[in-house]
Amino acid sequence: MPATDATLALGIIGAGIMGERLLGAIHGASESPVRVAAIWDPSPEALARIGSAFPAVPRVADAEAVVAASACLYIASPPASHLGYARAALAAGRSVFCEKPLAIDLADSRAFVAEAGQAGAVNFPFASSPGVAALQRWIAEGVVGTPRRLAIAVEFARWPRPWQADAARWLDARAEGGFTREVVSHFLFLARRLLGPLEGISGRVEVPEPGLSERAITVALTAAGIPVTLTGRVGGTDKDDHNTWTLEGDAGAVRLRDWAIAERRAADGRFEPAPDAIPNARLRPITLRRQLDGVVRMARGEPHHLATFAEALAVQEAVEAILAL
Repeated sequence: MPATDATLALGIIGAGIMGERLLGAIHGASESPVRVAAIWDPSPEALARIGSAFPAVPRVADAEAVVAASACLYIASPPASHLGYARAALAAGRSVFCEKPLAIDLADSRAFVAEAGQAGAVNFPFASSPGVAALQRWIAEGVVGTPRRLAIAVEFARWPRPWQADAARWLDARAEGGFTREVVSHFLFLARRLLGPLEGISGRVEVPEPGLSERAITVALTAAGIPVTLTGRVGGTDKDDHNTWTLEGDAGAVRLRDWAIAERRAADGRFEPAPDAIPNARLRPITLRRQLDGVVRMARGEPHHLATFAEALAVQEAVEAILAL
């Protein structure tokens, strides 16, 4: 197996938007702790696009060749295929960095987490977000005080979002897709990591067309006993993607807006952004490079900040409980 004592050999399965974003973060840095050992996708067109954008990245014939070339496998394929690739990588002695959800079948996800051990992590970028770090700092400083309630709200002009058009076949399907799995899961991960276990899920889900994904959700739950309201809808906004994660306490409130902007509530009731806050388009590559630092530590068996398989399973349990309402 390629050594992990220098630059980590990262293999990528999936040449869609997530694979391309990670490649951009790696190649956009002056120095990177990883090198891309190989990439494969079942779509020749997707591989050709990657070849044009990143001609130095080795494109190989199949998933087995990616596993053979790498020390760590990044799985950025559709959810139904995740655990097949993950199990193959772990059986070959590789570590795994996987997109969420772990699988589309909860029983399979539970079995995998029980058997997989610590040789892997899941790509929830909030684990490395400077915006989230600002929230954590404010909470530690007492800005919120004792947390009283959390509100999560997501809105989309349409689903899938325009930049996901090539993946619409599965992203808008009931079995694998929908904004609750794709987007809300990130904010549930954030609630669980900053507050605690997610329980007591109730509410309703609107699925107007059989076989397609949800168009609205209205949900109540708790995070370590703290009441959480969760709303999401498609339509009713002209923004491709708008979201807020707002934590209120007896001393004040903080929120994360549009994936990246950390804000705290001022005395006049308005939310003011952190002085160093930047929009998600600029923050994303920074966050992904921090994720890659965690991948290297994970692959070497060192402590890391990434979402563990167990955390990802807990989020998937909550998501599927919502979609079953």
